Amino acid sequence: MKAVIQRARSANVSVNGKVTGKIDSGLVVLLGVTHDDTPQDASYLANKIGNIRIFEDENGKMNFSVKNVGGDVLSISQFTLYGDCTKGRRPNFMEAAKADTAKQLYETFNHFVEQEGIHVETGVFGEMMDVQLTNDGPVTLMIDSRKKRDNGK
Repeated sequence: MKAVIQRARSANVSVNGKVTGKIDSGLVVLLGVTHDDTPQDASYLANKIGNIRIFEDENGKMNFSVKNVGGDVLSISQFTLYGDCTKGRRPNFMEAAKADTAKQLYETFNHFVEQEGIHVETGVFGEMMDVQLTNDGPVTLMIDSRKKRDNGK
């Protein structure tokens, strides 16, 4: 499972011109799911994202998490995170999980984020979405649960 997280001053997602999720400040999470991901991957990412210290304190140091600052999460499903662009000119998405598996794990991830005590807003799984955000910093990071599995940490 891969997540791209962006620290945001504000963000929203809409489908067919209708806003389906909106946050004032917090994190925008683009989440991709692959074939062998499990609920443990979702739990790991939710905990990491909820507690990663990427918000600045009074001295300008990244010492606060989204929980510390009372921020929200805007969670967007993003199968293209598993796009492979190494061959040809068109990406292939063979590493992205099938829709039913991906949807279930995306919803599981959102549930785990809520269990961290963070309010979650979402897009609509499988739909074309327009995402708008004001990236704060900018701060953008990638987290891959597979690296945790491979390193055993």
